[in-house]
Amino acid sequence: MSGYISDMRKLVGHRTLIQCAASVICVDGNGRLLLGKRTDNHLWGYAGGSLEIDEKVEDCAKRELFEETGIIADELEFFYISSGKETHYVYPNGDEVSNVEIIYICRSFHGELTPQADEIEELSFFAPQDISLDMISPPIRPVFSRYFEVYGR
Repeated sequence: MSGYISDMRKLVGHRTLIQCAASVICVDGNGRLLLGKRTDNHLWGYAGGSLEIDEKVEDCAKRELFEETGIIADELEFFYISSGKETHYVYPNGDEVSNVEIIYICRSFHGELTPQADEIEELSFFAPQDISLDMISPPIRPVFSRYFEVYGR
């Protein structure tokens, strides 16, 4: 949990927070998407997390990608902003959020895949046709739906 969100949780407990996040969908040369299996709900998702105070969105996206996967983004391409009722989520620990998420696509990256031990159980590349929405963490399912609309399976 980021410093800012952690500080806010001390003040509001589990009550709903508006959470601004930046995320990255890594796509390899074969069109496969890098997904991490989350430790909290054991479902899959892309790298991302909450912005810190005064942090640029792009810097947050790159930081989260590196922290969660060990991957360094060479370039980011804006993809989508996800918000609204379908992004409202209650984490397994009871923390409630209404997400506003800025998502980038990264097709040029380097580094060694290294899952962040306290957040990611495993990392794997998936062909789009092998990704079902049931395997994806609920608040980011709308993003995958949009990705498949734009890029197909």
